[in-house]
Amino acid sequence: MGGQENQAVVERLIACINDRRVEVMDELFHEDAVMDWPQSGEMVVGGDNRRGIYGAFPQLPTITPRRLLAAGDLVVAEASLDYGGGPAYATVFIFEFRDGKIARETAYWSEPFEAPEWRSAWVQLAPATAGS
Repeated sequence: MGGQENQAVVERLIACINDRRVEVMDELFHEDAVMDWPQSGEMVVGGDNRRGIYGAFPQLPTITPRRLLAAGDLVVAEASLDYGGGPAYATVFIFEFRDGKIARETAYWSEPFEAPEWRSAWVQLAPATAGS
């Protein structure tokens, strides 16, 4: 499988989370897959732990993809994650594939912040953030 097929797997992952059908994740991840969350220092190792976490999630996010880049066994997804009631998180997912399924996911989340005034002479506000 190549980048386009792997990108389609990530698109299915986003859809199943948005549809609240997390059982579909079992088709997309290897049973020994690792989810690495460096910011909290946590790693979710294996299908049992992944199913436990996603079964207990207080509020699954709504994921709005911004950009997907795929090459070989690597897919990078940039997205906005809205957990409801708070700020939407700017998120980067790095997916590493093995034999057409996700073997490792590394995820980074960032809360939005106001652009500092001192940079205003040199930047443009992105359409999604202008006026917010």
